Amino acid sequence: MDTTELEKFAEGVLRPDDAARAAARDRWAETVALPPRSFGRIETLAQWLAAVQGACPPRPLERARVVLFAGDHGIAQHGVSAYPPQATAAMVRRIVQGGGPVQALARTHQASVQVIDVSVDWDAAAYADLPTEVTAGRIRRGTGRIDQEPACTREEAAAAFRVGIAVADAEIDSGADLLMPSLIGVGHSTPAGVLIGVLTGADAAVVTGRGSGIDDRAWVRKCAAVRDAMRAARPVIADQIELLATVAGPDFAALTGFLMQAAIRKTPVLLDGLGSVACAVLAQRIAFRAPDWMLAAHLSPEPAYQKAIDRLGLEPLLDFKVRADGGCAALLALPLLRSAVTILAETGSYAEEGLPEPLMRSRL
Repeated sequence: MDTTELEKFAEGVLRPDDAARAAARDRWAETVALPPRSFGRIETLAQWLAAVQGACPPRPLERARVVLFAGDHGIAQHGVSAYPPQATAAMVRRIVQGGGPVQALARTHQASVQVIDVSVDWDAAAYADLPTEVTAGRIRRGTGRIDQEPACTREEAAAAFRVGIAVADAEIDSGADLLMPSLIGVGHSTPAGVLIGVLTGADAAVVTGRGSGIDDRAWVRKCAAVRDAMRAARPVIADQIELLATVAGPDFAALTGFLMQAAIRKTPVLLDGLGSVACAVLAQRIAFRAPDWMLAAHLSPEPAYQKAIDRLGLEPLLDFKVRADGGCAALLALPLLRSAVTILAETGSYAEEGLPEPLMRSRL
């Protein structure tokens, strides 16, 4: 997959339906029996949902899907994470078996969770008992150490990008009406910081955070790794697939392809965590309209996160200092979207509700 192919691919990303957005805005202002701006940002959420669905009022979100792309990163061997590298495989197995907070939240909020092993570093025998859909998109075992060598080959990055496209198609074809993608894998906040830093022009120290809870000494190592990887990334910044191969890896490539295909298929996305917003910034570079199909679930304490959502032009839905990603933050925000749909769709007019009309109307 070369730059020309990506440019043609990007041509399929269209704007959401402005007429549906305007109809939702008018419905809030002129039809529902509520004072203007009664629900603040909830109203703009409903307008966005109307636009991405092309319908007013928007349809209920009944098939929300969390999709987790799993991968290990060679940079984790350098001591940039609070967890040992082998923890990724344990995380994958726990989630597949129905454990962890993401599964608990999914059950609470009637959503499903799918894990895709793209580049987890484990022996074949260790994952032989996992469902086929978990390992069918596997590209390689871990990545290179990005401060010293490429994360993967260009061919592997392109293959992973296509895996993401295929996963998005499968989810949408099976009825998904909201996608909540994220990354899981020890060390992934380091390449996420590299991507955000090089794509926004920020310094390494600005985009290097504490990740999983590292101490000062580990932060210094991580900052140096981000700096060195950014140096390798700058010469290939115009070639998105090469950039993914150089400083990110197959899991990032798969999530980027997933985001692009979701935008092409006109399916809304709720971004979750640092890895997902890093891929969203890259998707924006491929197709500037791609973020029109996305929302940011929360404001992560990671410094690179703010840089990314500023570049995307997104305002996070929640700000509870949540550090957990892996689908958790998106699931916490999901009720807000469902509430926005319910209020707009099910609140009647003044006549229908048996209420007197206001003496004057203002949109404030």
